[in-house]
Amino acid sequence: MNENRIMQQISAIFSVFMVFFYVGVGCFLIFYFENSYVDKALRVIMGSTFIFYGIFRTFKAYVQIKKLFFTREEDND
Repeated sequence: MNENRIMQQISAIFSVFMVFFYVGVGCFLIFYFENSYVDKALRVIMGSTFIFYGIFRTFKAYVQIKKLFFTREEDND
């Protein structure tokens, strides 16, 4: 296994943690953040954006993990 593939696998695992971060921040903004300085409409727009981006990253991370961990590396040597 070459070093580039290992770094790609670490990046794929990190992207899974970032999915949880984006979805968590989105849910926090929509449901739990009660600050009088930020309008509710703005909180819902920002929270929805975080959640949708988290869903997008979920699909990208799934494809990347499937490719890196569950496919055989072809040796050209």
